[in-house]
Amino acid sequence: MFADYSTSELMSIFAMQGFAGLTLFSVFLLMALGLAIIFGQMGVINMAHGEFMILGAYITYMTSNLFSEYLPGFYGSYFFVAMILAFIAAGLLGALVEWAMIRHLYHRPLDTLLATWGLSLILQQGYRSIFGAREVGVSMPDWMMGSYPVTDLVEIPINGLFVMCLSVAITIVVAILMYRSRWGIQVRAVVQNRTMADAVGINTQRVDRMTFALGCGIAGVAGAAFTMIGSTGPTSGQLYIVDTFLVVVFGGAASLLGTVASAFTISQAQSTMEFFLSGSMAKVLTLLFVVGVLMARPQGLFTLKVRR
Repeated sequence: MFADYSTSELMSIFAMQGFAGLTLFSVFLLMALGLAIIFGQMGVINMAHGEFMILGAYITYMTSNLFSEYLPGFYGSYFFVAMILAFIAAGLLGALVEWAMIRHLYHRPLDTLLATWGLSLILQQGYRSIFGAREVGVSMPDWMMGSYPVTDLVEIPINGLFVMCLSVAITIVVAILMYRSRWGIQVRAVVQNRTMADAVGINTQRVDRMTFALGCGIAGVAGAAFTMIGSTGPTSGQLYIVDTFLVVVFGGAASLLGTVASAFTISQAQSTMEFFLSGSMAKVLTLLFVVGVLMARPQGLFTLKVRR
């Protein structure tokens, strides 16, 4: 596999694929952060998580068109407005879904899986009816165009670099929320002992709703970032949902650090192997590796000690 390349060519290939893997890592991380909060903290298997991401992508698409038509002078800043709107829209939809459906299915993971899978089909058809079956894309602002040369052979796309910085910033914000805020203390108290948390006055239903809304809102931001590196269609979210669950389970469902480490490991492995092998074979080998690790360590790379 490596015999046809010189040492310098291999180094350049690994560097280029490494940077490509960082872009994939950013998408995985943004998706997995929201899912880790929902699945890791609440035990809800949200198969519609990809559709919340695509809602954010469509919000970004509409914001781009509005700025292009009515505020062309401010087009360079439309993405920041779109990101906020995507978070709000996906978060509000998440809160509505939790109130109308999810709250009746707690402690019934298979039921949540089936219910959210049905929700994903409904949302996909809704997107298809509103936006059409064709994929749509946004025009990037001028400051996101081009690339940053690292060496003569390796260049980093500016839009990919921006998505990576965005992922790091959101990860830091989520870490502060989870470990330095009053709400984060309440969330961790509910995870460790729901009955005791309820007994000491924590509104566990409100914590659940806010947690689900936050996870969905982060997925909306992931959708906004997704428009910077790919086109958006009604079923685009399903392309990432399996990989996202893989990242969360491999890293440890309730561990933020595990989510980051898992997203980095899987994205880099897939990106590098896809260059030398087919995309499907790269996924197969990655899955076999993850399954092998989980057989030896079922709780994932990192885990939290909690009372049940």
